[in-house]
Amino acid sequence: MPGRRKQSMDIRELILQMRRYSSDRAVQRNSGMHRQTVKRYRRWATEQGLLAGPLPGPEALAALVQATLPEKPPPQNVSSLEPYRAVISQLHKAGVEMTAILQRLRERGYTGSYSSVRRFVKGLMHVPPEVFVRVECKPGEEGQADFGAAGWLLDPTSGQPRRAWAFVMTLTWSRHQYVEFVFDQKLPTWLLLHRHAFEFFGGVPERLVVDNLKAAIVQACFDDPLVQQAYRECAEHYGFLIAPCRPATPQHKGKVEQGGVHYVKRNFLGGREPTLVTQANQDVRTWCNTTAGQRIHGTTREQPLLRFQQCEQAHLQPLPATPYDLAVWKEATVGSDGYITFDNAYYSVPCRMPRGTKLRIRGGAQVVTIYTQQHELLTTHDRAQHAGERVTQLAHLPATKVPGLLVNRESCRTTAARIGPATSQVVQLWLDDPAVDRLRTAGRLLRLGERYGNATLEAACTRALQFDEPAYATIKRILVTGLAETTPTMTPAPSSLPPPSSTYTFARTAAELLGHLFGGGLWN
Repeated sequence: MPGRRKQSMDIRELILQMRRYSSDRAVQRNSGMHRQTVKRYRRWATEQGLLAGPLPGPEALAALVQATLPEKPPPQNVSSLEPYRAVISQLHKAGVEMTAILQRLRERGYTGSYSSVRRFVKGLMHVPPEVFVRVECKPGEEGQADFGAAGWLLDPTSGQPRRAWAFVMTLTWSRHQYVEFVFDQKLPTWLLLHRHAFEFFGGVPERLVVDNLKAAIVQACFDDPLVQQAYRECAEHYGFLIAPCRPATPQHKGKVEQGGVHYVKRNFLGGREPTLVTQANQDVRTWCNTTAGQRIHGTTREQPLLRFQQCEQAHLQPLPATPYDLAVWKEATVGSDGYITFDNAYYSVPCRMPRGTKLRIRGGAQVVTIYTQQHELLTTHDRAQHAGERVTQLAHLPATKVPGLLVNRESCRTTAARIGPATSQVVQLWLDDPAVDRLRTAGRLLRLGERYGNATLEAACTRALQFDEPAYATIKRILVTGLAETTPTMTPAPSSLPPPSSTYTFARTAAELLGHLFGGGLWN
């Protein structure tokens, strides 16, 4: 009986421990047995005289154990719910909640607790252990990427400690990895880290297994995940397929979980004092090529860096000619002024887009592109250089509003001089007003030339100046009434009063005219 023989050998070692230590606690520490078990064996060894003198051989000791040491039966812990097993099983299969099961048992005389019911029901639920299958890939076929908490690192700008994250990308076949520390997990950071990792490896794997973080997956779903538009563009640019894990299933990327993130925490970050994040990134890159890259991996039994250099690097897809232009996709709403807001700057859209319309914005490093929800291209702008900047295309504005935005003093003088001297003189009079800004009035006057013709406007200004009435209302009235089409004639003022003529006499006498002032009769 090999099992019994093994037990005798264990007892032989235990007897030697009891001979060496008189304290059951000391034997417990060295053997790992419970102290009561040690006490029971010491009592039996004492009865058999085994604590002094020579020990019997293995076969004799096994026979002695078989004859004198009874097997201790396992403890029996019969639940108070055992008489109700059939009832509980029936209710549980019917989907009755545990609180309701407890209530039904109370009606049958049960006086135990809810915790007992919960433990008993849990014992009825036989769940077979889950079996995991290790999946191995061909060289260059797959990489895995993940974030992990990296504790505190110093911000190079402020020098203050900030919570940092470790980005790890591990190549599945060779286990070679890239690590970089950052202060956030935002989409621009996520895409930039991919670029750095691919440049570190000198190539791109065919497939990349990622977690369901918001920078990569908008809506997690194993069958049909919704991928971030910018991340989709990045994948198309570099030529890799995105393979999100099933939600709440981190073992789908176990190589970067255990051999990547956890290994970085235990080895590189273990016991390390907080340093500048820039210094940490320099150190961890060296660590990837030395400590991590040249260790004997626990699964492959080879050095990850050597496997990468000798085989996997040649199977990676080549890098594109240019790196991916970081693009961020967002949704924006058209405002009442005909602009959308993106990254704290303002961009014009065609005036035909109603207020409140939802648009899709693609913000690249140099260009901002605006689309409708149906992916129809609306317009493209150069990216604003600072927050609060307003980027405008005049073609987007209503035609009636554009001239008012373009008017300035120099353009008014130039346009007026091109029309004629009278128009130039009127405009100059208005612009020289020391109290009132009449720039917009000058702009409206010049736009009258587009309606009536420059020659007609020049004639109207000439006529207004001759009558010393160079007002906007006067000039416009001349144009509307057509007086600008006729040449004005000036009647000279008389030089002196005409001599009195004898033919002109008063019709009434002075007494009749002024008699009422002297008490006379009133003038009728």
